[in-house]
Amino acid sequence: MELLGHSAIAVTMNTYSHVIPALQDESAKRMDALFGAENTKLRETESAKT
Repeated sequence: MELLGHSAIAVTMNTYSHVIPALQDESAKRMDALFGAENTKLRETESAKT
């Protein structure tokens, strides 16, 4: 917030909150590219067991 020169966190969040979902989607795609969709399926199977 201060680094960007905003006076309050609300200003920062109102300005940049639309970016967060896109960043999450991009991060998930990059992780899948690195580790592969098979690893994702394995993790989902393992978490379903618990």
